[in-house]
Amino acid sequence: MQEGYTPEMLELIKRVEASRPERLAQSRAGKSYPAMSMDDRDVVLNAFHPDYSEEGRRALGIGQNQGEVYPEELVDLLESRSMLESVSVDVTQPDMETDVLVIGGGGGGTAAALAAAGEGNQVLLATKLRHGDSNTVMAEGGIQGADQEPDSPYYHYLDVIGGGHFTNEPSLVAAMTNDAPLIIEWLESLGMMFDKHPDGRMKVRHGGGTSRKRMHSSGDMTGAEIMRVVRDEARNRAEQIKVLEFSPAVELLMDDDGRCAGAILHNLETSTFQVVKAKAVIIATGGTGRLHYRGFACTNHYGATGDGLVMAYRAGAKLGYMDSVQYHPTGTAYPEQNVGLLVTEKVRGLGGQLLNINGEQFVFPLEPRDVESAAIIRECTGEGRGVRTPTGRLGVWLDSPLIDQLHGEGTVQRELPAKYIQFKRFGIDIAKVPMLVYPTLHYQNGGIAINDLGESTIPGLYAAGETTGGVHGHNRLMGNSLLDILVFGRRAGLNAAKSIAGGEVPGAPNMEHLQSYGEALADAGLDRGVLSPMILPNYATDEIRKQRWDVQSPVV
Repeated sequence: MQEGYTPEMLELIKRVEASRPERLAQSRAGKSYPAMSMDDRDVVLNAFHPDYSEEGRRALGIGQNQGEVYPEELVDLLESRSMLESVSVDVTQPDMETDVLVIGGGGGGTAAALAAAGEGNQVLLATKLRHGDSNTVMAEGGIQGADQEPDSPYYHYLDVIGGGHFTNEPSLVAAMTNDAPLIIEWLESLGMMFDKHPDGRMKVRHGGGTSRKRMHSSGDMTGAEIMRVVRDEARNRAEQIKVLEFSPAVELLMDDDGRCAGAILHNLETSTFQVVKAKAVIIATGGTGRLHYRGFACTNHYGATGDGLVMAYRAGAKLGYMDSVQYHPTGTAYPEQNVGLLVTEKVRGLGGQLLNINGEQFVFPLEPRDVESAAIIRECTGEGRGVRTPTGRLGVWLDSPLIDQLHGEGTVQRELPAKYIQFKRFGIDIAKVPMLVYPTLHYQNGGIAINDLGESTIPGLYAAGETTGGVHGHNRLMGNSLLDILVFGRRAGLNAAKSIAGGEVPGAPNMEHLQSYGEALADAGLDRGVLSPMILPNYATDEIRKQRWDVQSPVV
Protein backbone atom coordinates (compact mmCIF):
# COMPACT_ATOMS: atom_id res chain seq x y z
CA MET A 1 0.00 0.00 0.00
CA GLN A 2 1.96 2.99 -1.24
CA GLU A 3 -0.85 5.02 -2.81
CA GLY A 4 0.33 7.97 -0.76
CA TYR A 5 3.06 8.67 -3.31
CA THR A 6 2.34 9.88 -6.82
CA PRO A 7 3.23 7.60 -9.76
CA GLU A 8 6.14 9.93 -10.59
CA MET A 9 7.52 9.64 -7.05
CA LEU A 10 7.11 5.85 -7.03
CA GLU A 11 9.11 5.75 -10.24
CA LEU A 12 11.92 7.73 -8.56
CA ILE A 13 11.85 5.39 -5.55
CA LYS A 14 12.95 2.59 -7.90
CA ARG A 15 16.37 4.33 -8.01
CA VAL A 16 16.56 4.05 -4.21
CA GLU A 17 15.65 0.38 -4.38
CA ALA A 18 18.23 -0.20 -7.11
CA SER A 19 21.11 1.18 -5.01
CA ARG A 20 19.97 -0.46 -1.77
CA PRO A 21 21.64 -3.92 -2.14
CA GLU A 22 25.08 -2.36 -2.49
CA ARG A 23 24.48 0.07 0.37
CA LEU A 24 23.16 -2.75 2.55
CA ALA A 25 26.27 -4.80 1.92
CA GLN A 26 28.48 -1.85 2.85
CA SER A 27 26.56 -1.21 6.05
CA ARG A 28 26.81 -4.85 7.06
CA ALA A 29 30.56 -4.63 6.43
CA GLY A 30 30.75 -1.64 8.76
CA LYS A 31 31.44 0.82 5.95
CA SER A 32 29.69 4.16 5.74
CA TYR A 33 29.67 7.27 3.62
CA PRO A 34 32.73 9.30 4.73
CA ALA A 35 32.24 12.02 7.34
CA MET A 36 33.29 15.57 6.45
CA SER A 37 36.50 17.16 7.65
CA MET A 38 36.23 20.30 9.78
CA ASP A 39 37.15 22.38 6.72
CA ASP A 40 34.49 20.67 4.60
CA ARG A 41 31.93 21.41 7.30
CA ASP A 42 32.84 25.09 7.28
CA VAL A 43 32.43 25.26 3.51
CA VAL A 44 28.95 23.75 3.42
CA LEU A 45 27.78 25.72 6.47
CA ASN A 46 28.93 29.06 5.09
CA ALA A 47 27.37 28.42 1.72
CA PHE A 48 24.05 26.81 2.61
CA HIS A 49 23.03 27.04 6.28
CA PRO A 50 20.42 29.79 6.92
CA ASP A 51 22.28 31.00 10.04
CA TYR A 52 25.31 31.86 7.92
CA SER A 53 23.38 34.08 5.51
CA GLU A 54 22.66 37.79 6.01
CA GLU A 55 19.31 37.40 4.27
CA GLY A 56 16.31 37.89 6.58
CA ARG A 57 18.34 39.39 9.45
CA ARG A 58 18.83 42.82 10.94
CA ALA A 59 20.35 44.47 14.01
CA LEU A 60 18.29 44.75 17.20
CA GLY A 61 17.77 48.41 18.05
CA ILE A 62 17.01 48.39 21.78
CA GLY A 63 17.94 46.81 25.10
CA GLN A 64 20.82 44.80 26.53
CA ASN A 65 21.68 43.13 23.24
CA GLN A 66 21.31 46.21 21.06
CA GLY A 67 23.31 45.95 17.84
CA GLU A 68 23.35 42.17 17.65
CA VAL A 69 21.97 40.73 14.41
CA TYR A 70 19.03 38.33 14.69
CA PRO A 71 16.30 36.92 12.42
CA GLU A 72 13.90 39.72 11.48
CA GLU A 73 10.90 37.93 12.98
CA LEU A 74 12.64 37.85 16.37
CA VAL A 75 13.71 41.48 16.15
CA ASP A 76 10.09 42.43 15.40
CA LEU A 77 9.03 40.57 18.54
CA LEU A 78 11.62 42.25 20.77
CA GLU A 79 11.07 45.73 19.29
CA SER A 80 7.45 45.82 20.47
CA ARG A 81 5.30 47.38 23.15
CA SER A 82 3.63 45.61 26.03
CA MET A 83 -0.02 44.65 25.65
CA LEU A 84 -0.49 45.97 29.20
CA GLU A 85 0.31 49.59 28.37
CA SER A 86 -3.36 50.20 27.62
CA VAL A 87 -4.69 47.99 30.44
CA SER A 88 -5.28 49.11 34.02
CA VAL A 89 -3.79 46.56 36.41
CA ASP A 90 -3.41 47.27 40.14
CA VAL A 91 -0.20 45.48 41.11
CA THR A 92 -0.50 46.64 44.74
CA GLN A 93 -3.35 44.15 45.25
CA PRO A 94 -2.04 40.70 44.24
CA ASP A 95 -4.63 38.10 43.27
CA MET A 96 -2.24 35.36 44.33
CA GLU A 97 0.99 35.06 46.30
CA THR A 98 3.40 32.16 46.21
CA ASP A 99 6.99 31.23 47.01
CA VAL A 100 7.95 30.24 43.48
CA LEU A 101 6.13 31.12 40.27
CA VAL A 102 6.99 28.80 37.38
CA ILE A 103 6.01 30.12 33.95
CA GLY A 104 5.66 27.25 31.50
CA GLY A 105 4.15 23.78 31.85
CA GLY A 106 6.51 21.64 29.77
CA GLY A 107 9.26 19.36 30.99
CA GLY A 108 11.56 22.16 32.18
CA GLY A 109 8.87 24.03 34.09
CA THR A 110 7.53 20.87 35.69
CA ALA A 111 11.00 19.73 36.74
CA ALA A 112 11.59 23.17 38.28
CA ALA A 113 8.28 22.99 40.14
CA LEU A 114 9.10 19.55 41.53
CA ALA A 115 12.55 20.67 42.68
CA ALA A 116 11.28 23.83 44.40
CA ALA A 117 8.39 21.96 46.04
CA GLY A 118 10.82 19.31 47.21
CA GLU A 119 12.56 21.99 49.27
CA GLY A 120 9.32 22.85 51.05
CA ASN A 121 8.12 25.76 48.89
CA GLN A 122 4.64 26.55 47.64
CA VAL A 123 4.72 26.62 43.84
CA LEU A 124 2.35 28.12 41.30
CA LEU A 125 2.85 26.71 37.79
CA ALA A 126 1.16 28.88 35.15
CA THR A 127 0.98 27.58 31.60
CA LYS A 128 -0.43 28.93 28.34
CA LEU A 129 -2.31 25.83 27.27
CA ARG A 130 -2.73 22.53 29.13
CA HIS A 131 -0.12 21.18 31.53
CA GLY A 132 2.27 19.31 29.23
CA ASP A 133 1.43 21.07 25.95
CA SER A 134 4.99 21.82 24.95
CA ASN A 135 7.91 20.89 22.76
CA THR A 136 8.83 18.27 25.37
CA VAL A 137 6.01 15.96 24.32
CA MET A 138 6.98 16.36 20.66
CA ALA A 139 10.59 15.24 21.19
CA GLU A 140 10.99 11.79 19.71
CA GLY A 141 14.42 10.24 19.54
CA GLY A 142 15.97 10.17 22.98
CA ILE A 143 17.84 11.68 25.89
CA GLN A 144 21.61 11.53 26.31
CA GLY A 145 23.27 10.34 29.49
CA ALA A 146 26.72 8.79 29.96
CA ASP A 147 25.82 5.98 32.32
CA GLN A 148 27.34 2.95 30.62
CA GLU A 149 30.85 1.67 29.94
CA PRO A 150 33.00 2.77 28.11
CA ASP A 151 31.35 6.19 28.33
CA SER A 152 31.64 8.97 30.91
CA PRO A 153 30.50 12.60 31.37
CA TYR A 154 34.00 13.52 30.15
CA TYR A 155 33.32 12.14 26.65
CA HIS A 156 29.79 13.56 26.70
CA TYR A 157 31.25 16.99 27.55
CA LEU A 158 33.71 16.81 24.65
CA ASP A 159 30.96 15.80 22.21
CA VAL A 160 28.73 18.71 23.29
CA ILE A 161 31.57 21.22 22.99
CA GLY A 162 32.58 19.91 19.57
CA GLY A 163 28.98 19.77 18.34
CA GLY A 164 28.53 23.39 19.39
CA HIS A 165 31.60 24.40 17.35
CA PHE A 166 33.50 25.21 20.58
CA THR A 167 31.25 28.20 21.28
CA ASN A 168 29.34 26.72 24.27
CA GLU A 169 29.47 28.08 27.81
CA PRO A 170 31.78 25.48 29.45
CA SER A 171 30.26 25.73 32.93
CA LEU A 172 26.79 24.99 31.54
CA VAL A 173 28.05 22.02 29.53
CA ALA A 174 29.81 20.63 32.62
CA ALA A 175 26.62 21.00 34.67
CA MET A 176 24.51 19.25 32.02
CA THR A 177 26.84 16.35 31.30
CA ASN A 178 27.70 15.70 34.96
CA ASP A 179 24.02 15.68 35.97
CA ALA A 180 22.97 13.47 33.05
CA PRO A 181 23.38 10.05 34.72
CA LEU A 182 21.46 11.36 37.74
CA ILE A 183 18.63 12.51 35.48
CA ILE A 184 18.37 9.09 33.83
CA GLU A 185 18.23 7.47 37.28
CA TRP A 186 15.64 10.02 38.45
CA LEU A 187 13.39 9.39 35.45
CA GLU A 188 13.52 5.65 35.98
CA SER A 189 12.65 6.14 39.65
CA LEU A 190 9.55 8.05 38.52
CA GLY A 191 8.48 5.07 36.40
CA MET A 192 9.70 6.03 32.93
CA MET A 193 9.61 3.09 30.52
CA PHE A 194 13.01 3.18 28.80
CA ASP A 195 13.83 0.84 25.92
CA LYS A 196 15.74 -2.09 27.43
CA HIS A 197 17.35 -5.38 26.50
CA PRO A 198 15.73 -8.60 27.75
CA ASP A 199 18.22 -8.71 30.64
CA GLY A 200 17.11 -5.27 31.84
CA ARG A 201 20.04 -3.23 30.59
CA MET A 202 19.24 0.08 28.91
CA LYS A 203 19.35 0.17 25.12
CA VAL A 204 21.57 3.03 23.96
CA ARG A 205 22.34 4.27 20.44
CA HIS A 206 24.46 6.82 18.66
CA GLY A 207 23.15 10.25 17.75
CA GLY A 208 24.70 12.68 15.30
CA GLY A 209 28.06 13.96 16.57
CA THR A 210 28.38 11.47 19.44
CA SER A 211 31.51 9.43 20.11
CA ARG A 212 29.75 6.92 22.35
CA LYS A 213 26.35 5.23 22.38
CA ARG A 214 24.46 7.11 25.11
CA MET A 215 21.05 7.85 23.59
CA HIS A 216 18.32 6.44 25.84
CA SER A 217 14.86 6.23 24.36
CA SER A 218 11.27 5.18 24.79
CA GLY A 219 10.32 4.11 21.28
CA ASP A 220 10.10 7.29 19.23
CA MET A 221 7.99 9.02 21.89
CA THR A 222 10.70 9.72 24.47
CA GLY A 223 9.57 13.27 25.22
CA ALA A 224 5.96 12.24 25.70
CA GLU A 225 7.04 9.51 28.13
CA ILE A 226 9.18 11.98 30.11
CA MET A 227 6.29 14.42 30.26
CA ARG A 228 3.97 11.65 31.44
CA VAL A 229 6.05 10.81 34.49
CA VAL A 230 7.00 14.34 35.58
CA ARG A 231 3.45 15.63 35.11
CA ASP A 232 2.04 12.73 37.12
CA GLU A 233 4.55 13.45 39.86
CA ALA A 234 3.61 17.13 39.95
CA ARG A 235 -0.11 16.36 40.00
CA ASN A 236 0.50 13.99 42.90
CA ARG A 237 1.83 16.94 44.91
CA ALA A 238 -1.23 19.13 44.52
CA GLU A 239 -0.93 20.40 48.09
CA GLN A 240 2.31 22.14 47.11
CA ILE A 241 2.10 22.62 43.34
CA LYS A 242 -0.91 24.51 42.03
CA VAL A 243 -1.32 24.38 38.25
CA LEU A 244 -3.06 27.16 36.32
CA GLU A 245 -3.82 26.18 32.73
CA PHE A 246 -4.72 28.57 29.89
CA SER A 247 -3.06 31.33 31.91
CA PRO A 248 0.07 32.59 30.14
CA ALA A 249 2.27 35.18 31.80
CA VAL A 250 2.32 38.39 29.76
CA GLU A 251 4.71 40.56 31.80
CA LEU A 252 7.08 40.29 34.74
CA LEU A 253 6.80 42.42 37.87
CA MET A 254 9.88 44.13 39.30
CA ASP A 255 10.63 45.88 42.58
CA ASP A 256 12.40 49.22 43.05
CA ASP A 257 15.77 47.48 43.35
CA GLY A 258 15.43 45.68 40.03
CA ARG A 259 14.53 42.30 41.53
CA CYS A 260 11.87 40.16 39.91
CA ALA A 261 8.75 40.15 42.07
CA GLY A 262 6.18 38.10 40.17
CA ALA A 263 4.20 38.31 36.94
CA ILE A 264 0.90 39.27 35.34
CA LEU A 265 -1.09 36.32 34.03
CA HIS A 266 -3.76 36.50 31.32
CA ASN A 267 -6.68 34.13 31.75
CA LEU A 268 -7.49 33.05 28.19
CA GLU A 269 -10.98 31.86 29.13
CA THR A 270 -12.16 35.03 30.91
CA SER A 271 -9.79 37.56 29.24
CA THR A 272 -8.92 38.93 32.68
CA PHE A 273 -5.51 39.69 34.14
CA GLN A 274 -4.23 38.32 37.44
CA VAL A 275 -1.40 39.71 39.55
CA VAL A 276 0.89 37.08 41.07
CA LYS A 277 3.45 38.14 43.65
CA ALA A 278 6.29 35.65 44.05
CA LYS A 279 9.56 35.42 45.96
CA ALA A 280 11.23 33.89 42.91
CA VAL A 281 10.21 33.41 39.27
CA ILE A 282 11.36 30.69 36.87
CA ILE A 283 10.78 31.10 33.13
CA ALA A 284 10.52 27.86 31.13
CA THR A 285 8.43 28.95 28.15
CA GLY A 286 10.32 27.15 25.38
CA GLY A 287 11.38 28.45 22.00
CA THR A 288 10.31 30.53 19.03
CA GLY A 289 9.59 28.01 16.29
CA ARG A 290 6.17 29.43 15.56
CA LEU A 291 7.78 32.69 14.41
CA HIS A 292 8.69 30.69 11.24
CA TYR A 293 12.01 32.39 10.49
CA ARG A 294 12.48 32.90 6.75
CA GLY A 295 9.25 31.04 6.06
CA PHE A 296 10.54 27.65 7.23
CA ALA A 297 8.05 25.05 8.40
CA CYS A 298 8.61 24.03 12.02
CA THR A 299 8.34 21.07 14.36
CA ASN A 300 7.18 23.07 17.39
CA HIS A 301 3.90 23.11 19.29
CA TYR A 302 1.57 26.08 18.80
CA GLY A 303 2.67 27.87 21.94
CA ALA A 304 6.31 28.28 20.89
CA THR A 305 6.13 32.05 20.36
CA GLY A 306 9.00 33.33 22.53
CA ASP A 307 6.84 34.86 25.28
CA GLY A 308 9.43 34.35 28.00
CA LEU A 309 12.16 35.96 25.91
CA VAL A 310 10.29 39.19 25.34
CA MET A 311 9.11 39.49 28.96
CA ALA A 312 12.63 38.94 30.31
CA TYR A 313 14.18 41.28 27.73
CA ARG A 314 11.83 44.13 28.58
CA ALA A 315 12.72 43.63 32.25
CA GLY A 316 16.42 44.02 31.40
CA ALA A 317 17.67 40.43 31.12
CA LYS A 318 20.65 39.69 28.93
CA LEU A 319 20.13 37.27 26.04
CA GLY A 320 22.75 35.08 24.43
CA TYR A 321 23.27 33.13 21.19
CA MET A 322 20.05 34.48 19.66
CA ASP A 323 21.72 34.56 16.25
CA SER A 324 21.66 30.77 16.18
CA VAL A 325 18.70 28.59 15.25
CA GLN A 326 18.62 24.86 14.71
CA TYR A 327 17.10 23.48 11.53
CA HIS A 328 16.51 19.77 12.02
CA PRO A 329 17.81 17.91 8.97
CA THR A 330 14.85 15.63 8.55
CA GLY A 331 11.53 17.39 8.65
CA THR A 332 8.77 15.81 6.61
CA ALA A 333 8.57 17.22 3.06
CA TYR A 334 5.72 14.97 1.89
CA PRO A 335 2.78 14.35 2.27
CA GLU A 336 1.66 17.96 2.50
CA GLN A 337 -0.38 17.33 5.68
CA ASN A 338 2.82 16.32 7.52
CA VAL A 339 5.10 19.07 6.20
CA GLY A 340 7.54 20.29 8.84
CA LEU A 341 6.87 17.50 11.32
CA LEU A 342 9.93 15.94 12.86
CA VAL A 343 11.40 12.68 11.61
CA THR A 344 13.57 11.63 14.51
CA GLU A 345 17.33 11.33 14.17
CA LYS A 346 16.86 7.84 15.55
CA VAL A 347 15.98 6.78 11.98
CA ARG A 348 19.53 7.55 10.93
CA GLY A 349 20.87 6.11 14.19
CA LEU A 350 19.23 2.84 13.23
CA GLY A 351 20.93 2.88 9.83
CA GLY A 352 18.60 4.96 7.61
CA GLN A 353 20.48 6.80 4.86
CA LEU A 354 19.89 10.07 3.01
CA LEU A 355 19.74 9.81 -0.79
CA ASN A 356 19.30 12.27 -3.65
CA ILE A 357 16.96 11.99 -6.63
CA ASN A 358 19.34 9.48 -8.24
CA GLY A 359 19.29 7.17 -5.23
CA GLU A 360 22.85 8.20 -4.31
CA GLN A 361 24.22 8.93 -0.82
CA PHE A 362 25.65 12.42 -0.52
CA VAL A 363 26.38 12.89 3.21
CA PHE A 364 27.43 10.88 6.26
CA PRO A 365 24.12 10.22 8.03
CA LEU A 366 25.28 11.30 11.50
CA GLU A 367 26.98 14.63 10.93
CA PRO A 368 26.03 17.33 13.49
CA ARG A 369 22.58 18.65 12.71
CA ASP A 370 23.62 21.98 11.23
CA VAL A 371 26.09 20.31 8.87
CA GLU A 372 23.57 17.65 7.89
CA SER A 373 20.92 20.30 7.18
CA ALA A 374 23.30 22.41 5.11
CA ALA A 375 24.29 19.34 3.09
CA ILE A 376 20.64 18.57 2.29
CA ILE A 377 19.97 22.17 1.28
CA ARG A 378 23.08 22.07 -0.92
CA GLU A 379 21.94 18.87 -2.59
CA CYS A 380 18.49 20.31 -3.33
CA THR A 381 19.17 23.95 -4.17
CA GLY A 382 22.86 23.98 -5.04
CA GLU A 383 23.28 20.72 -6.92
CA GLY A 384 19.73 20.42 -8.26
CA ARG A 385 19.44 16.82 -7.09
CA GLY A 386 16.37 17.13 -4.86
CA VAL A 387 13.00 15.46 -5.39
CA ARG A 388 10.18 17.91 -6.14
CA THR A 389 6.72 17.29 -4.62
CA PRO A 390 3.42 18.06 -6.41
CA THR A 391 3.24 21.38 -4.51
CA GLY A 392 6.75 22.37 -5.50
CA ARG A 393 8.61 21.55 -2.30
CA LEU A 394 12.06 19.96 -2.47
CA GLY A 395 13.33 17.02 -0.45
CA VAL A 396 15.67 14.05 -0.33
CA TRP A 397 14.90 10.42 0.44
CA LEU A 398 15.45 8.94 3.90
CA ASP A 399 15.77 5.22 3.26
CA SER A 400 13.89 3.78 6.23
CA PRO A 401 13.27 0.30 4.69
CA LEU A 402 17.01 -0.28 5.02
CA ILE A 403 16.45 -0.47 8.79
CA ASP A 404 14.39 -3.65 8.58
CA GLN A 405 16.95 -5.20 6.27
CA LEU A 406 19.75 -4.36 8.71
CA HIS A 407 18.03 -5.31 11.97
CA GLY A 408 15.25 -7.69 10.96
CA GLU A 409 11.68 -7.34 9.76
CA GLY A 410 9.46 -5.44 12.17
CA THR A 411 12.21 -3.16 13.50
CA VAL A 412 10.69 -0.02 11.95
CA GLN A 413 7.30 -0.65 13.54
CA ARG A 414 8.83 -1.58 16.89
CA GLU A 415 11.41 1.23 17.15
CA LEU A 416 9.47 3.97 15.34
CA PRO A 417 5.80 3.30 16.13
CA ALA A 418 4.62 6.92 16.08
CA LYS A 419 6.38 7.73 12.84
CA TYR A 420 5.07 4.54 11.23
CA ILE A 421 1.48 5.44 12.08
CA GLN A 422 1.93 9.08 11.09
CA PHE A 423 2.87 8.13 7.51
CA LYS A 424 0.57 5.09 7.26
CA ARG A 425 -2.42 7.42 7.65
CA PHE A 426 -1.54 8.84 4.26
CA GLY A 427 -0.90 5.55 2.52
CA ILE A 428 2.87 5.42 3.01
CA ASP A 429 4.43 2.37 4.69
CA ILE A 430 7.87 3.58 5.79
CA ALA A 431 8.98 -0.01 6.34
CA LYS A 432 8.57 -0.52 2.59
CA VAL A 433 9.30 2.86 0.98
CA PRO A 434 11.51 5.81 1.99
CA MET A 435 10.34 9.10 3.50
CA LEU A 436 10.87 12.44 1.76
CA VAL A 437 12.53 14.97 4.08
CA TYR A 438 13.94 18.50 4.16
CA PRO A 439 15.34 20.67 7.00
CA THR A 440 12.70 22.16 9.28
CA LEU A 441 12.90 24.90 11.93
CA HIS A 442 13.33 22.94 15.14
CA TYR A 443 15.13 24.55 18.04
CA GLN A 444 16.23 27.89 19.44
CA ASN A 445 19.90 27.58 20.38
CA GLY A 446 19.95 31.00 22.06
CA GLY A 447 17.87 32.55 24.80
CA ILE A 448 18.00 34.12 28.25
CA ALA A 449 21.57 34.09 29.52
CA ILE A 450 21.95 31.94 32.66
CA ASN A 451 24.73 30.58 34.86
CA ASP A 452 25.03 26.99 36.03
CA LEU A 453 22.59 27.71 38.87
CA GLY A 454 19.87 28.69 36.40
CA GLU A 455 20.13 32.36 37.42
CA SER A 456 19.50 35.06 34.82
CA THR A 457 21.13 38.49 34.99
CA ILE A 458 18.07 39.75 36.92
CA PRO A 459 18.02 38.92 40.67
CA GLY A 460 15.17 36.60 41.54
CA LEU A 461 14.62 35.54 37.92
CA TYR A 462 15.66 32.05 36.85
CA ALA A 463 15.26 30.27 33.52
CA ALA A 464 15.53 26.76 32.16
CA GLY A 465 15.31 24.84 28.91
CA GLU A 466 14.90 26.10 25.37
CA THR A 467 14.20 29.65 26.51
CA THR A 468 17.86 29.88 27.64
CA GLY A 469 21.06 30.07 25.64
CA GLY A 470 24.64 28.94 26.04
CA VAL A 471 24.77 25.26 26.87
CA HIS A 472 24.56 24.12 23.24
CA GLY A 473 26.67 26.90 21.73
CA HIS A 474 25.69 27.41 18.11
CA ASN A 475 24.51 23.86 17.48
CA ARG A 476 22.73 21.34 19.69
CA LEU A 477 23.30 17.61 19.44
CA MET A 478 20.40 15.17 19.43
CA GLY A 479 19.15 14.10 22.84
CA ASN A 480 20.56 17.05 24.72
CA SER A 481 17.38 19.15 24.70
CA LEU A 482 15.41 16.73 26.88
CA LEU A 483 18.45 16.52 29.11
CA ASP A 484 18.88 20.31 29.19
CA ILE A 485 15.31 21.00 30.33
CA LEU A 486 15.50 18.53 33.21
CA VAL A 487 19.00 19.43 34.40
CA PHE A 488 18.44 23.17 34.42
CA GLY A 489 14.79 22.93 35.43
CA ARG A 490 15.86 21.10 38.57
CA ARG A 491 18.83 23.42 39.16
CA ALA A 492 16.64 26.50 38.77
CA GLY A 493 14.06 25.11 41.18
CA LEU A 494 16.65 24.11 43.78
CA ASN A 495 18.52 27.42 43.63
CA ALA A 496 15.33 29.49 43.71
CA ALA A 497 14.44 27.57 46.89
CA LYS A 498 17.92 28.15 48.30
CA SER A 499 17.64 31.88 47.60
CA ILE A 500 14.28 32.07 49.38
CA ALA A 501 15.63 30.15 52.34
CA GLY A 502 18.45 32.67 52.50
CA GLY A 503 15.98 35.52 52.90
CA GLU A 504 16.40 36.99 49.41
CA VAL A 505 12.88 38.22 48.67
CA PRO A 506 11.61 41.14 46.57
CA GLY A 507 9.97 44.36 47.68
CA ALA A 508 6.69 45.83 46.43
CA PRO A 509 6.10 44.99 42.76
CA ASN A 510 5.71 47.54 39.96
CA MET A 511 5.59 47.70 36.16
CA GLU A 512 7.69 50.83 35.61
CA HIS A 513 10.10 48.95 33.33
CA LEU A 514 7.32 48.63 30.74
CA GLN A 515 6.90 52.37 30.47
CA SER A 516 10.66 52.86 30.24
CA TYR A 517 10.95 50.26 27.49
CA GLY A 518 8.09 51.81 25.52
CA GLU A 519 9.66 55.27 25.77
CA ALA A 520 13.04 53.94 24.65
CA LEU A 521 11.35 52.24 21.71
CA ALA A 522 9.68 55.48 20.67
CA ASP A 523 12.88 57.52 21.15
CA ALA A 524 14.73 55.13 18.86
CA GLY A 525 12.04 55.46 16.20
CA LEU A 526 11.31 51.73 16.40
CA ASP A 527 7.70 51.84 17.57
CA ARG A 528 5.80 50.09 14.77
CA GLY A 529 2.66 49.57 16.81
CA VAL A 530 3.45 45.90 17.43
CA LEU A 531 2.27 44.41 20.75
CA SER A 532 3.64 41.31 22.43
CA PRO A 533 3.86 38.59 23.76
CA MET A 534 2.27 36.94 20.75
CA ILE A 535 0.71 34.15 22.92
CA LEU A 536 -0.52 32.16 19.90
CA PRO A 537 0.39 32.43 16.21
CA ASN A 538 -2.23 33.67 13.78
CA TYR A 539 -2.28 31.55 10.65
CA ALA A 540 -5.36 33.16 9.14
CA THR A 541 -4.75 34.81 5.78
CA ASP A 542 -6.03 38.33 5.05
CA GLU A 543 -8.78 36.78 2.95
CA ILE A 544 -9.98 34.61 5.83
CA ARG A 545 -9.79 37.48 8.32
CA LYS A 546 -12.11 39.55 6.10
CA GLN A 547 -14.70 36.76 6.18
CA ARG A 548 -14.71 36.31 9.95
CA TRP A 549 -18.00 36.72 11.75
CA ASP A 550 -18.26 40.01 13.61
CA VAL A 551 -19.71 38.96 16.97
CA GLN A 552 -20.82 42.47 17.88
CA SER A 553 -22.89 43.02 14.73
CA PRO A 554 -23.08 39.73 12.87
CA VAL A 555 -22.63 39.90 9.13
CA VAL A 556 -22.26 36.74 7.04
